[in-house]
Order: sequence, then structure tokens, then C-alpha cells
Amino acid sequence: MLVVEDEATQQYILTEYLARQGLSVSAVGTGAMMREALNAAVPRIVLLDVGLPGEDGFALARWLRERYPRLGIIMVTGATDMVDRIVGLETGADDYVTKPFDTRELLARIKSLLRRTEAPPSDAPSAPSPAAVLPEHMVRLDGCTFDRQRRLLVGPDGATQPLTATEFDLLDLFCKHPNRPLTREWLLETTSARDYDSSDRSIDLRVTRLRRKIETDPEHPQSLRTVRGVGYMLVLQFPATP
Repeated sequence: MLVVEDEATQQYILTEYLARQGLSVSAVGTGAMMREALNAAVPRIVLLDVGLPGEDGFALARWLRERYPRLGIIMVTGATDMVDRIVGLETGADDYVTKPFDTRELLARIKSLLRRTEAPPSDAPSAPSPAAVLPEHMVRLDGCTFDRQRRLLVGPDGATQPLTATEFDLLDLFCKHPNRPLTREWLLETTSARDYDSSDRSIDLRVTRLRRKIETDPEHPQSLRTVRGVGYMLVLQFPATP
């Protein structure tokens, strides 16, 4: 994994601790150095400080998500403002920690994200015929097919689209509970967003991002629908196998 932290002492503490836990870790102090490191090797997780000199962490998170869709991103900030957390999630971060944090908690979050970002097989599936009977691990949605085994979406033309770790977790959770309204509170408790209170917009933001990928018309969703006063429901004609 790659630690992007400009404060030398904090960078040293993090890299030493994570290395002692058996993780392969390197560290840089700026966005420019991060890009150079990525040109040499792409890690599975980037631990990204928000308050970097020059280009801030939010801009870098957006850049990372656009170029490395499967990369795990954990943002670190000294701010406690909920707006910062929401912006971080909206730019594509998978998780968010606030300084000062317990290194054991950070390690647990990293390990959880590592499990969720396991690379799928390189062979991409072909687009199934609309009338075809799908394998158990594939779920037909409005604008695509969700391959739960390979952790990606397959369009009508056979083109594949990767999912971030948090997008996969949320969509897979909906597939396990199809045609049932799920409350925001329950979704928050069950997904990796459990550290955010039920009044914030983190689930709404994640659903919006998912709709852009799975719906033919995200403004008028057919698969992932809003249930007023409750939350959301995934409508499936042929429910997925849990």
C-alpha cells in the first residue's frame, strides 16, 4: 500500500507500524510524488491525507478514482467537519478516518478494504442474452448485468465496468435483500459506512453513484428505487441467490 502524508513524523509512525503488521508499504509526501510512485507500481490501497501541500487530497482522490477504479482509497484528515467526510466519499474514497486515530482501528479498516478489493480474474465475461438463464452469481439490472463473482458490471454490448469496493459492497447487499425496502439506518449499520450517523448523506451519495452505473436513465431508476420515508429497494424480476 502507499501512504501519502506530508508530515514526516506521522508518515514514519504509519509506515513503521503497518510494516510491522506484515504489510508492504511505501510513503510519499506530495501529489506529484504519489503519481511518480504509481507509475512504478500500483498498490491495492492508498492512505491519502487531505491536507497536502499544493494539490489537496480531495482532488487527488478524484484523480485516483478516475484512473484506478479498483484502487482502495482511505482518506485521513485532522478536521472533524461532516462536510469534509461527505466530500471525501463523493470524490471516490472508500473509507475515512479522522486524526487522531487508533492505529489498531486503522489496521482493521485497511484489512477490511483489502478483503473487498481482491482483484477479479482477468477474463471478462461476455454479455448474456436478455432471454438467457443467468448463472447464480450474475444479476440482471436495468442497464447492465452485475457479475458478483468478478465484481464488475457487464453492459449490453459486452463492455465491462469495474466497481469500487464500496460500490460492490452496497450493490451486493441490495442483491441479498431484493424487492425489500431497506432503511438508510440499516444500510449504514451493515456497510462500511457504519461510522457515519444516519443523518448524513453518505448512503444517498453511494446510491447516486451506483445508479449512474447500473441504470439506463439514472434520473428515473428502474432497478434501484427510492422508497419515500424509508430508504431504497432493489427491484429484481429474478432475485439473486444470497
